[in-house]
Amino acid sequence: MRILNVTAQKPNSTGSGIFLTELMKEFAEVGHEQALVAGVYPQEETPLPDHVAFYPVYFEQGILNFPIVGMSDEMPYPSTRYRDLTPKMEVAFKESFLKQLDEAVRDLDPDLILCHHLYLLTAIVREHFPDRKVFGFCHNTDLRQMQKTDLEREYITGQIRRLDRIFALHAEQKRTIQDIYDVPKEKIQVIGMGYNSHIFKNESLRVNDGVTRIAFAGKISVKKGVESLIRSLDYLEYEKERIELLLAGGAGNEEEYEQIVELAKKCPYKVTFLGNLPQKELAKVYNSCDIFALLSFSEGLPLTVIEALACGDRVVMTDLPGVKEWIDTYAPGADIRYVTLPLMRNVDEAVPATLPDFERRIGQRIWESVEAGKTKEVDVSRLSWTKIAGEVLKVLSLTS
Repeated sequence: MRILNVTAQKPNSTGSGIFLTELMKEFAEVGHEQALVAGVYPQEETPLPDHVAFYPVYFEQGILNFPIVGMSDEMPYPSTRYRDLTPKMEVAFKESFLKQLDEAVRDLDPDLILCHHLYLLTAIVREHFPDRKVFGFCHNTDLRQMQKTDLEREYITGQIRRLDRIFALHAEQKRTIQDIYDVPKEKIQVIGMGYNSHIFKNESLRVNDGVTRIAFAGKISVKKGVESLIRSLDYLEYEKERIELLLAGGAGNEEEYEQIVELAKKCPYKVTFLGNLPQKELAKVYNSCDIFALLSFSEGLPLTVIEALACGDRVVMTDLPGVKEWIDTYAPGADIRYVTLPLMRNVDEAVPATLPDFERRIGQRIWESVEAGKTKEVDVSRLSWTKIAGEVLKVLSLTS
């Protein structure tokens, strides 16, 4: 089978990028011929699975003389927000991607086009290739864009509705897709998330020295709950040597990152900034820690939580829509303590006055997790990229 993969942004720097790359690995493993169209920077290498033909769309050169357009307002690399696209920039975006898409389709003649994010580029693909089989993956950031940004709303909605199949991460997300795009529920399939079991596994690297180590992985930003996580430690009453917080990830916004670094200096416990880490190094961090904390204000299905569970961590996380239900189904008995979100505005922004109570709740859940001690093992074997890749191909056979 011939599969063309499409994403508007870098294919290896975010959760959706990992999703895309892992699926390509699975398709390659069973011999499918593939190509990729993605937005990248000319000075950077883009590691891809073997035998995947690459059709890069280069930003910051030519008519695309601006940074990559990111699905999140704050990306882990220089980016342009969709809301800031001018009509001229939008035309350059469309022309640049269509040039590479046309070349890829001529060369590969794909049986299936897989588009990541239910947003502008996926709409362009659907319109431009009306006779091709086109599937779309939802990654939640696309839903946030539709809720927050007026860019081409009617055009995007109309084209997404015409996709042959849409994949959602969980049941709550499926309902939101139905509401936003007016897509029949029969066209949407819940597919979930996988993880790399070869890298993320319990290797017992924890040291019995009386210190509880708490890990976070993701963008070091306010919307990821990092400020609130640091402040929540003020509510713990352990000796300063008893707790350590390790933050893995880069800046979404440099000014905000520096503010968080300054806040960490006032924390009663040691806070270490690890920067962006390769997956194998991140797995070592999970394995050296006792608790994984993710207090994001908005997520689809956080891959980092699954990875941390696979490495034997207890988890403290926000009670995000649809996530608890999904984890209870696919990782029953997982040692997770959920924190009720603060009052929200604009989908992913907390009302400031509600943050102190939110941070007290985080502190309480962390205390409960510290006191619980040893983590009980959880079976995450049902969560595999192999299974998800198989589901995609199964749907293709049913819709052909």
